[in-house]
Amino acid sequence: MKTTLLAVALLVTLSLAAMAANPNKPSPSIHRAGDASQPEVKGFNSHTPNPPALCSPCFFYGGDLNPSALNAAGMSDENTLLIPNSSTYGSIDIPTGVTANVWGIVFNVQADAAFDPLLATYDVRTGVSEGNGGTSIASGTGTAVVAATGRNFIGLNEYTVAVTWSTPVAVTAGEYWFNVTPQCLNTLDGSCSVFRQFVSNTTSLTNNLRGSWQPAHEMFLNSPAFGLTWANWCDASVAGFNQIQCGRMSFGVIGHE
Repeated sequence: MKTTLLAVALLVTLSLAAMAANPNKPSPSIHRAGDASQPEVKGFNSHTPNPPALCSPCFFYGGDLNPSALNAAGMSDENTLLIPNSSTYGSIDIPTGVTANVWGIVFNVQADAAFDPLLATYDVRTGVSEGNGGTSIASGTGTAVVAATGRNFIGLNEYTVAVTWSTPVAVTAGEYWFNVTPQCLNTLDGSCSVFRQFVSNTTSLTNNLRGSWQPAHEMFLNSPAFGLTWANWCDASVAGFNQIQCGRMSFGVIGHE
């Protein structure tokens, strides 16, 4: 067993070293070429919101991925043997007069292998900005509940991944950033050494609930594996996204007013 663990550790070290030295290293994103001249946002507040079943009770949902959209994208959100601790955060700006208790987060994640083990970290933050992670007000690791969405993007199936916690977090007016990062850390599972995970963006806001609460261009990637510290996804050096691709994320918040 010790020999196996050492071999896996060496593989991860070599993989990360190769990423740093190889111009063909894995990309932090998966996306189409994009076309900023064709904005796809159709409506911030859906008349018939239909968030994922795992977002229940659903306090907020940004909207679905449109796999056929020219500006559809996935953003690194993974903790695997190949790429550890690479997390994308999305935000909501709660309006004045609204107070709520929240106790869970759902992310729509594109993945090409099983989640192993079924665990995920979660994090809620305030005060995030370029290069600055702000303050974490709730974080931990919980059981990941996973359900297929039925969507597929460039060969990757999409899954809703939900994590909840026991003590609700009180939120009031202001901006909060949310993350769920699934895992593939089983050293006996070979797929975890090649496994990729990407959180989906949303361009049409289909099925959104209070979608207007998600500010545009407020998604951040914190990823030592890619040498990025709280980088805004609209920064051209991160993935070369246009302003629609880096606009909004497909995620939800579990809770109620």
